[in-house]
Amino acid sequence: MRLGSNLCRARKKAGLSQEAVAEKLGVSRQTISKWETDETLPDIRQSKELALLYKLSLDELIDFDPDVQEVHDAIQRASDAVTEKIDWTKAWGKKYPVLLAYPERVDPAPYAQGLTELLDRLKGESGYSELDAFLVLKDILAKVWQQRKRG
Repeated sequence: MRLGSNLCRARKKAGLSQEAVAEKLGVSRQTISKWETDETLPDIRQSKELALLYKLSLDELIDFDPDVQEVHDAIQRASDAVTEKIDWTKAWGKKYPVLLAYPERVDPAPYAQGLTELLDRLKGESGYSELDAFLVLKDILAKVWQQRKRG
């Protein structure tokens, strides 16, 4: 993905015209157009101003994907009370049917025991709360998955 495309999509997601962005940054609309078509690039100061204007970090602006941003926004909007009501296995099972079918083929007890031991070890070594230890372990599993996918 080119930076210009990211700038254009982030601007549109923010609901701003090229004219509005140009006015806020003190540049011409043609400058914004040139950035969005990769004819020229904003300098680092202008890039930071764009990121602030679009309510993104500089890294997010460089890698902007509106679909990913939409998921991030939805996560931020969801309250703890709402997320507690969601049956995540059922929700993800629509996309990944194995989540609904595995209990017929796999006894989860031995795996749960091993994971419980890992959680307890993580809590003891780091001082994390139960939830934080669970989230860290989940993140570690996600990273292992990414490494295994790459080969």
